[in-house]
Amino acid sequence: MSSGYESVVPEELGDPAVRAAEVPEPGAVTIVVPTYNESANVRELLHRITETVPSRLPCEVVFVDDSTDDTPAVINEAAQDCPFPVTVLHREKPVGGLGGAVVEGMKAATSDWIVVMDGDLQHPPSLVPELVATGERSSAGLVVASRYIKGGSRAGLAGSYRVAVSRGATWLTKSLFPRRLHGISDPMSGFFAIRRSAVTAEILQPLGYKILLELAVRSRPRQVTEVPFVFQDRFAGESKSTAQEGLRFLRHLVGLRTASPLARMIVFGLIGVTGFVPNLVGLWALTAAGMHYVPAEILANQLGVVWNFYLIEHLCFRERRRHRKGWDRIGRFALLANADLVLRIPLIALFVGRFGMGALTATALALVTTFVLRFVGTEALVYLPRRSRTARRTR
Repeated sequence: MSSGYESVVPEELGDPAVRAAEVPEPGAVTIVVPTYNESANVRELLHRITETVPSRLPCEVVFVDDSTDDTPAVINEAAQDCPFPVTVLHREKPVGGLGGAVVEGMKAATSDWIVVMDGDLQHPPSLVPELVATGERSSAGLVVASRYIKGGSRAGLAGSYRVAVSRGATWLTKSLFPRRLHGISDPMSGFFAIRRSAVTAEILQPLGYKILLELAVRSRPRQVTEVPFVFQDRFAGESKSTAQEGLRFLRHLVGLRTASPLARMIVFGLIGVTGFVPNLVGLWALTAAGMHYVPAEILANQLGVVWNFYLIEHLCFRERRRHRKGWDRIGRFALLANADLVLRIPLIALFVGRFGMGALTATALALVTTFVLRFVGTEALVYLPRRSRTARRTR
């Protein structure tokens, strides 16, 4: 009597972690592959997918391409020999980097399961059936291919520097998000399977190449499991990892960590403290040049405003910058920052004269009060979306 499962023993392709997988039928899968100048790899990638993904596992491949070379043409040519649908979505503007490309691929997916993998063959296509089968057997919403569990290996990482960076990034992310990443040993993995019903692509705000981290923090499925995999050597070409990508990763971490209002307020306050540095440097330079300290303080305060605005834009409200024009945001922010300076003196006088506080206590309370008002005002008046005219008329 048939059990409704097919036992598949895929070709090893040098990966000792690959095991026989029972793949439920049907178990349709969309393989999403973000590419950037991978023309030397995509033909071999499609060949290996054809060889190792069983014909009874309905499959489609969606390439989301940001290339400046002939990668789309090579994919289209190689697709002629594939028994499954192959789609190329070429983006003129690589918004969100590799992570943004994956989100576009998820939106285009039509299958129950989405498998995300790189196009350089460091992620073995032979593991695709195992990822889907494991998800079906365990009723998981997310299946992560991990280098850091028994049977896995990071062998394909070239050099001790990349190994150290990978380990350091893994430790940092798990330290910042211990609850969200519980049960995920390899949050830096770019190889995973997720149920299409378990993710809402519209809420994702990727920046750079660590899309699994974005998924796990913003919309993690309740049930998560892992399978081991051996990270392979790159088939052809050079790694796209650069110092710039590392900086984007750090910015992404800060953005994820400051998603809650409390965390955002803390970072907002820390940035405000650092603003004293350009303020004092400017004040020293202007007074040394002979300017009176009062106008010098007013001008120096603007240096602190610009400094704070730049950091707040990139560390606290990066995803909300699109709601207003740049000149509108900085104008509103500067108005609030200078209003803080004007408001503080009357508040101190009120606390001292009306409530009999000492000067130091009154100053400290005024600083806290104006800080909270400045944070709330910045969030509400500078970075919240404006109501549409239609909504105002309806009201």
